[in-house]
Amino acid sequence: MSRFSRFLLLVLVTLFPTLRSNLVRAQQFPESTYQELRWRMIGPPRGGRTRAACGVPGQPNVFYMGAVNGGVWKSDDFGRTWTPIFDGQPTQSIGAIAVAPSDPNIIYVASGEGLARPDLSIGDGIYKSTDAGKTWTHLGLRNTQGIPALAVDPRNPNRVFAAALGHPYGANEERGIYLSTDGGQNWQKVLSKDANVGGSDVEIDPSNPDIVYASLWEVRLGPWEDGNQYSGTGGGVFKSTDGGKTWRTLTNGLPKGIIQVDVGHERTKCRDLPLRRCRGKLDSNHH
Repeated sequence: MSRFSRFLLLVLVTLFPTLRSNLVRAQQFPESTYQELRWRMIGPPRGGRTRAACGVPGQPNVFYMGAVNGGVWKSDDFGRTWTPIFDGQPTQSIGAIAVAPSDPNIIYVASGEGLARPDLSIGDGIYKSTDAGKTWTHLGLRNTQGIPALAVDPRNPNRVFAAALGHPYGANEERGIYLSTDGGQNWQKVLSKDANVGGSDVEIDPSNPDIVYASLWEVRLGPWEDGNQYSGTGGGVFKSTDGGKTWRTLTNGLPKGIIQVDVGHERTKCRDLPLRRCRGKLDSNHH
C-alpha cells in the first residue's frame, strides 16, 4: 500500500464515526416537525407577455393561461395557484388557447405569439390535448411560426379554425385562415391573399357556427430593434356564412385603409358579430 493510500484510509477511518453520528442525528427529527410544510411557487408567475387566456364552460374554477415565452399554465382553484402543463413541448411561445365548448377535455394550443414587436418569439404549429392538459399531440402547421387566434365550433370539438400570421421577417406561403374538420389531423387553407398577408383573428358566431368572421393583416418586421414594423392595407375583415367555404369582404360602415382588426362576439340576440377593435379608429359595429 502506498503512502497516499494509507493516508486516505486513515482519513476515512477517522471521519466515519463523525459522519455516521451526524446521519443518525439527522434521522431523529420526528415527522410532526415538518409534515405541515408544503411546496409553493415563488416565480416566475409568467414568462414575459401573456397573449392567451381562457376559461372552461361549466367549470368556473378552471382557467388556462399561455405566456408568449412561458408555456401553458392551468389553475383549478379560480386562479389562486397555477401549474405549468406544457413544459415537455419543444416550444414555449403561446399565441392562443381554445377549449372545446362541447368537451372541456379537448384543448387546442397555438404556438408563436403572433404579435408584431421589436422582440418576439415564434412557434412550431398547433398542439392538442384530449385529457385536459395532461398530454399533448402536435397537429401540424409547423412552418406558420405565429398563430394568434383559434376558434372551435361549439357543437363539434373536431372543427377548429386557426389564424396563421406567418413569418415575422419575410414572405410566407403558409399565411392565412385554416380549417380542420377532423380534430387537427388535416388542415385546409380557406382564406388567404398572398405570402405577405397573414391571419390575424378568427371567431365563430356561437348562435350559428356556420357564420365565421376573420381578419387578415399585412405586416412585416425589419431585422432591427426599434421602428421595425411595416404594415399595409392588404388585409381586411371577412365573413363566411357557410362554415368557411366561401368568404366576402366587409366594408360597409368601416373606415377605409384598415390595417389590423380584432373580431369578437357579444352575447345578444343579434346573430352578427361586432368589430371589437379597428386599428387607428374607434370600435365599429357591422350588422
